Amino acid sequence: MKVCSIPGIQTKKQLFAVLVGIFLAVWLAGAGIMILLSPAGYPPGETREVTISPSSSSAVIGRLLQEQGLVHSAWFFKYYARMLGVDGRLKAGHYQFTTAQSLPQIVHQLLRGTGTDEGLVFTIPEGFTLVQTADLLQRRGLVSRDAFLASATKDCFDYPFLRDVPAGPNRLEGYLFPDTYRVGNGASAHEILDLMLSRFDRKLKEMDYARRAKEAGLTLRQAVIIASMIEREARVDEERTIISGVIRNRLERGMPLQVDATVQYALGSQRAKLYYKDLEVDSPYNTYRVNGLPPGPISSPGEASLLAAVQPAKTPFLYYVARPDGTHAFATNLEEHNANKRKYLR
Repeated sequence: MKVCSIPGIQTKKQLFAVLVGIFLAVWLAGAGIMILLSPAGYPPGETREVTISPSSSSAVIGRLLQEQGLVHSAWFFKYYARMLGVDGRLKAGHYQFTTAQSLPQIVHQLLRGTGTDEGLVFTIPEGFTLVQTADLLQRRGLVSRDAFLASATKDCFDYPFLRDVPAGPNRLEGYLFPDTYRVGNGASAHEILDLMLSRFDRKLKEMDYARRAKEAGLTLRQAVIIASMIEREARVDEERTIISGVIRNRLERGMPLQVDATVQYALGSQRAKLYYKDLEVDSPYNTYRVNGLPPGPISSPGEASLLAAVQPAKTPFLYYVARPDGTHAFATNLEEHNANKRKYLR
């Protein structure tokens, strides 16, 4: 007996099968999206650190997050950010995420910018001049040399130690404390200068430096000038107070200081050797030709030199000459000094 199919029933079965297929596809897609939006990390609750560089695209950020196991798919992260219209608004910084965070929570955190701006780190060595500092910052790509020097010359900075400092391109010389600094991306020359001046101001307060200078018979500026010379002359910590004592002895006797570092500053370059013609340079900073202190600091002194300036050693020495190893031979009279020069200078 032959059984015939009924067309209406066959069509309904096909339609039902199609509807079930569509439902399953939508359900699977929805489930897949829910999985992609869910926390990806395992075990839950662990902290992962991620640094987002400036101008990073959502594609780059997605790859970083996937590498740390924080999202299921870098591609879906990019798609999700673009679908929300936030690609390009995700903020740079150093972030801490947990493996329990969902993708929307991570995106929200990146939009709020709750990461810390790692910024850029630079170190100013002790004894650097204002110009050397400007050159270093330009090499590091923080600010241009010209912008830094222009800001140092013209900008207003409200610190007590600057109130009586004469205007001019060298007015901040000696007051930019040598240290390691961290600045935000895009920091201006003014902001960097203010950071360094603020560090110097804090250091003065920590050292009670104004009082120490007064007890030593110096103004704060005179102490900084002497400290800047000590910083450039001393190569061994133990000699800082002795060099300070020599400077004080010569000042008290009205002798020219004859500090080579002041001549180098006047010449505008750090030379390994000075010649007699260099000692004739016409400059108020040339302490071979001008008695007394130079008109301003010649470098950025560190804490040890600042302390040595107000705590000079009680010493009979009036002269010193550098030995090849960086230490100095000290003398109480010119004859002894000339003998040291013949011995150590070639």
